[in-house]
Amino acid sequence: MPRRRKPLAVASVTGADVKNPQRYSGRSNLKVAPLGEPPKRLSDAERDAWLELADEMPWLAHSDRKIVEVAAKLTVRLAADTDMGVNALAQLRMCLSSMGGTPADRSKVVLPDDEDDDPLAEFLN
Repeated sequence: MPRRRKPLAVASVTGADVKNPQRYSGRSNLKVAPLGEPPKRLSDAERDAWLELADEMPWLAHSDRKIVEVAAKLTVRLAADTDMGVNALAQLRMCLSSMGGTPADRSKVVLPDDEDDDPLAEFLN
């Protein structure tokens, strides 16, 4: 069974796209919608936590909304109850790690250089 294809973002971070450019020619990064505003079902404190997470991690996209919601709820719970259980703290750490919000994971995040190069824009205008 062949190996899975390495995503272009991972290849650019690890330098694989420079080492073997022919493997990655013709491939582009997937354009995704921005994170957007917090859902109305969140409390005021949870909305503030959502906006804080969005500000701290500008690379979050629309597809990250559910995990940002979980992280916002856990952040508010941590602020209200400093004796929050170890399982909840581990879940918050896992959410932050999944979103690239820890120092080790942040090094894996690549932000797009040119936001004006959106192929969908010509059809929406």
